[in-house]
Amino acid sequence: MYIVMASAECAPVAKAGGLGDFVHGLARELARAGHRVEVILPKYDCLRLEAIVGLEKACPDLWVPFYDQGFACDLYRGQVDGIDCWFIDPQAPQDFFNRGVIHGEPDDPDRFASYARALLEFLHQTGRHPDVIHCNDWHTGLIPVLLYETYQALGLNRTRVCYTLHNLGHQGWVGEYILHQLGLDARRLMTADRLRDPGNPHTVNPMKGGIVYANAVTTVSPRYAWEVQSTAQGMGLQETLRRHGHKFSGILNGIDYAAWNPLTDQHLPQAYGPESLPDKARNKQALRQRLGLAEAAKPLIAVVSRLDAQKGVELIRHAILHGLERGAQAVLLGSAQDPLLEAYFRVLQRETAANPDCHLELGYDEALAHLIYAAADIMVIPSVYEPCGLTQMIAMRYGVVPVARRVGGLADTVFDANDAGLPFAERNGYVFDDLTPEALESALDRALGLWFDYPEYFRQLRLNGMAMDNSWARPARQYLDIFARIRVQDSA
Repeated sequence: MYIVMASAECAPVAKAGGLGDFVHGLARELARAGHRVEVILPKYDCLRLEAIVGLEKACPDLWVPFYDQGFACDLYRGQVDGIDCWFIDPQAPQDFFNRGVIHGEPDDPDRFASYARALLEFLHQTGRHPDVIHCNDWHTGLIPVLLYETYQALGLNRTRVCYTLHNLGHQGWVGEYILHQLGLDARRLMTADRLRDPGNPHTVNPMKGGIVYANAVTTVSPRYAWEVQSTAQGMGLQETLRRHGHKFSGILNGIDYAAWNPLTDQHLPQAYGPESLPDKARNKQALRQRLGLAEAAKPLIAVVSRLDAQKGVELIRHAILHGLERGAQAVLLGSAQDPLLEAYFRVLQRETAANPDCHLELGYDEALAHLIYAAADIMVIPSVYEPCGLTQMIAMRYGVVPVARRVGGLADTVFDANDAGLPFAERNGYVFDDLTPEALESALDRALGLWFDYPEYFRQLRLNGMAMDNSWARPARQYLDIFARIRVQDSA
C-alpha cells in the first residue's frame, strides 16, 4: 500500500509536541510492515537538519495556485530515521515557514492552507496516486476538502483519506477568505453540514471540514473518542462527530520502543529492565546528584509535562507540595508558553529552592527527561483532558507507577491498583476522577502508602506496568485495517 502522511510535525526533525512522535512512530511501523510510506512536511527554517539524511532539492519550481495567482514551490527529500520525507518550501512573499517556529503564528491558517494546496499539487503534478493520505489535526483538515472538491476531477480519484484528531482544543478557525484563497466555493461549503463552524456562522472550521470529507476519522484513544462525542471535550464538534460516527473510531497511540527502553537508553548511567529492576536505584542516585537532592530513603515523585491549562497545573503544584508534606521527594521538568503560567511556576520554584527534597527545572531537556523517568517511583499526570498521553506509557516502560486522572487515553492505559474487578497482574497505577486536590491526594496517598508500607506490592505494580505492550505494533495494524477498508469505498 502507498501511504502519504500529511502533518505539521514529525519527530525528531520537526517536533512541538506529541503529534511529532505519533507521525514518526506510526510511519516507521507502517514502513517496517512493508508498505511504501512518505511523510510530507513544510520545510521550516527551524528543521533539525542534522536529523535528515541525504537532503536534496528534488522537485524545483512547482507552481501552486493561490488566490488569483500563486507561488513557486521547491520540494526537498531526505530520510529521517529511515522514513522517506518530503519538505515543501513555498517561495511566497509571506515567508510562511521561515518564522523560527513550527506553529503558533497569527497567520497559521494561511500557512497551512498553502501547505495543503502545495501537497496536493505536488501529488498531482508528479503523477503520484497514493492509496491513502493520512491527515493529522487541523493543520491538514483542508486537504480532504481540496482533494474531493478539486483534485479528484484532476485525476486523484483513487486516493482516500484517513483523518486523525489529536486535540480538539485547536481547530484552526479562520475567516471565509481562506476558501477563496484555495479556489473553493464558499457559498456551497459554508453550510452547517460542511465547513461552517457550529459556534460562528462566518467562520471556517478546517477540522470540521476534515471530519466531513475524510473517508475515515480516528482519534488517539477509545476513551477520547467517546468523550468528544458525548461531553464538552468535543469543543463544539460533538454533533458533527456523532453525525459521522459510522466512520469514527479511537485507536490508542503507541510509543517508540527503540527510543524509550531502559535496557538500551544511552541517556542513563545504569541500564535496567524487569529482570534487573534493583539497578534502577543507580539512576535515582545519579539524578539526586545532578539536581542537588538529598540522599534519603524516600520515594521520588516526578512530573514531566508541558505546563499549560490542559495538564492541570494547579493540581501539579498541589501534588508537589502534598508529596513533600508526606515525606517524598519531588522533581518537575516542564516548560510553559503562557507567561502567566511561567510566572506561576517560577514562584513555586523560589518557594522550594531551599528544600533538599525538591527541584523544579523549567524548560525542556531530553536527556534529563530520560533520567527522570529512570529515577522516579511515581509519575503524577492530573490532566484536565488528555486525548492519549505518552507520559504514562513511558513511565510504565521505565518502572514508574502513574498517578493519573481517569480521562482520555489515561483511562485506557492506567488501571487502579485497588480495582478488584481486574486481575492484579493488569493493575499498574492509581487513578482519580474529580478535578480536585482531595481526589488527587487520595490517589497519591495510596501510592505513597504502598511504597512505604508494602514495598513488594509496589515493586509488582512497577513490573505490571513494564509488562504492558504500548508499542506501535498494534495501533499500526488497526490503522492498516482502516486503510484497507476505505481503499475499496466509493469516493466521498
